Amino acid sequence: MYLTRLSLTNFRAFSRLDLDFPRRIILLYGANAQGKTSILEAVSFLATFSSFHASNERQLLNFNMAEATQMVGRIVAEYQRASKKHTLEVRLILERNGTAASPRFRKEILLDGVKRRVGDVLGHFNAVIFLPQMARIIEGSPSDRRRYVDELLAQIVPHYGKHLSDYAKVLSQRNALLKMLSEQGGDARQLEVWDDMLAKHGAAIMHARIQALDELELVARRVHQQLTHGAEILRLSYQPAYEPLPQPKGQLLLPVETTVDRSSLKADEIQAGLKKALHAAYREDISRGITTLGPHRDDLRFISNQIDLGDFGSRGQSRTVLLAMKLAEVQWMHQKTGEWPVLLLDEIMSELDPQRRDDLLTALDQVEQGLITSTDLDMFEDAFVAKHDTWLVEGGRVLPQTKQ
Repeated sequence: MYLTRLSLTNFRAFSRLDLDFPRRIILLYGANAQGKTSILEAVSFLATFSSFHASNERQLLNFNMAEATQMVGRIVAEYQRASKKHTLEVRLILERNGTAASPRFRKEILLDGVKRRVGDVLGHFNAVIFLPQMARIIEGSPSDRRRYVDELLAQIVPHYGKHLSDYAKVLSQRNALLKMLSEQGGDARQLEVWDDMLAKHGAAIMHARIQALDELELVARRVHQQLTHGAEILRLSYQPAYEPLPQPKGQLLLPVETTVDRSSLKADEIQAGLKKALHAAYREDISRGITTLGPHRDDLRFISNQIDLGDFGSRGQSRTVLLAMKLAEVQWMHQKTGEWPVLLLDEIMSELDPQRRDDLLTALDQVEQGLITSTDLDMFEDAFVAKHDTWLVEGGRVLPQTKQ
């Protein structure tokens, strides 16, 4: 799969930008704050329909746009998937109403000219992105790691995004009821209808996470060993808030990091167990006014040579693991879909030592299409620069450079 054309209208710093893409690696270079990362952000948005930079999606609209009752930004991509050509358009719409306290923001998604729901289009265009700030996946909070896993799986696992959306809605309703029961009292059996739905969607999410992380670990471990030249062994430790495996009788629950195999579990087994666990936690949930069990409280830890990198890893180890994960995502997506995702690398070379740079450039040979940003082309080998297209990004313009 590869992009053939990208058009941006009133997106970030770009009032208008039209680019035709070759089916290969492209180096986007230029000074900071010229628009390089915004191009990667637009391409990534087509895959996840969320922004890795903006805390509020209204920020994606061009700040120089004239004030109007309706302000619209657009991302339009033409791409080839298998033997078919497609067009994917995202409209970012900010509507001002004089009687409303704040403007209303919404997204519209069109696939091949037909309006579709986000959940129906997720996974049609695939991309893998690496950013320096993604260190928070390893060093940040469990919510950072859940978002990482969810955005990856939503691109590949059918209906995963729909289960996430439905789970969030049910969780909100159950928590509202728990708060009411905590403050006013009442019959706890009212929770049962929400338990059924929460267990159904929660089990689907957990089952997908178990299977995907097992598969991804196999690929990531191999890539990581190559990047560390066999010096380190990587393991992904999925830590669900509800443990679906039965605890052996007489075994004490100790904080010992061990390998757990949940791959044989079926979704209906997880669903039945989660429903029972939710019921058993009624007293605690009502007391706290929140749901204490479920995939919304899961975590993922990155273990290298039996060391939890989130607690004890060095900056260099975290960068190497992130790079291994991103290269593994590319291979895993290709295994699952038969298509290579578009690889997006933002200022990655400045984050790597010379050996890691060489390893990365070697790995790029298998990618069908990739966009790499840099402020300095000297970070790349001359032979690599000569082999690939170089585009200067300057003042919101993209200028392909002529090969000498």
